[in-house]
Amino acid sequence: MLAFFVLAVLGLSWMNHGVLSSPVKSVHVHGNSTSEVSILPNGTLVSPHWVIYSDRGVSGLSGPPPVSQIEPFAYSALAFLLVAGAFDQAAEWTQLTSTQRATIKAQYAAAGIKLIVSVFGSTDAPTTNGADPIATADTMAAWVIQYGLDGVDVDYEDFDAINAGDGKAEAWLASFTRRLRVKLPREDYLLTHAPVAPWFSPGKFGGGAYLTVDSTVGNLIDWYNVQFYNRDYYSKKGANEYTTCAGLLTNSSSTWPKSALFQIADSGIPLHKLVIGKPALTSDASNGFMNTSTLANCLNTAKKFGWNAGAMVWEFPDANSSWITSVRKLSFPV
Repeated sequence: MLAFFVLAVLGLSWMNHGVLSSPVKSVHVHGNSTSEVSILPNGTLVSPHWVIYSDRGVSGLSGPPPVSQIEPFAYSALAFLLVAGAFDQAAEWTQLTSTQRATIKAQYAAAGIKLIVSVFGSTDAPTTNGADPIATADTMAAWVIQYGLDGVDVDYEDFDAINAGDGKAEAWLASFTRRLRVKLPREDYLLTHAPVAPWFSPGKFGGGAYLTVDSTVGNLIDWYNVQFYNRDYYSKKGANEYTTCAGLLTNSSSTWPKSALFQIADSGIPLHKLVIGKPALTSDASNGFMNTSTLANCLNTAKKFGWNAGAMVWEFPDANSSWITSVRKLSFPV
């Protein structure tokens, strides 16, 4: 009875949140001969997912973060591949020799870590700038295949296009995602998206933002690395959004209504696909920061009510093995 009382207070529609109970099977992800991932019969990857991004250069390092500095993360995302080509850590990957890349991939595989590329980011506006979604997907998929990565994270941040409310951004994303999935099939490659949490607010965007994206092509997306922090574009709105467990999990503010974790699930997004994303430091985002102790408590609370999707962080080296171990210690201890 206590559990039902707490659920009622929190306002969680837990019966519809998609907790996984079906049999699973294991498949290889491209390039990983020794590491496998588990999937449901419908192709859904089994949670939790622990994701770290790397974008800025680190003195003394060339290429992706060393395994010893990011275990037990399971996914490392190199940022960014733009419409204009590879930049930052994605560019560093191309500058390594094929032998160096193969060595790093083998180290990652042995540790059970998948190496993916994040595309677009805050400096790319593909819809606004008129990029063709099909041609862009073809080029980016070819890049992933050429450089032996395990998949793509779509960090689409074309705020002007979404805010226009005419549906063009959502249609662009749908076409891009469909084409990527054709070129990078699920049995071999990961495909995730990294929307900001406000884009799940019902009725705030004329085209529906990510509620429309999910209803259109959500079946092609493995999970969402949800940015529960606002970049500069939204920094003046909801400055304290997602900074308490209640605000993060059950009750976002009126500025971005129904964009807390369980509220997003109540809008029909599968709970097991909602990875909680946070900045490692206050300097890594405009707002939304939580220290590791608070975030650990929030994850533990969410787990008690059926969530198990995992966590994402921006970015290495501000986040590392110590960060993820601390965040997981109450809910998914290492």
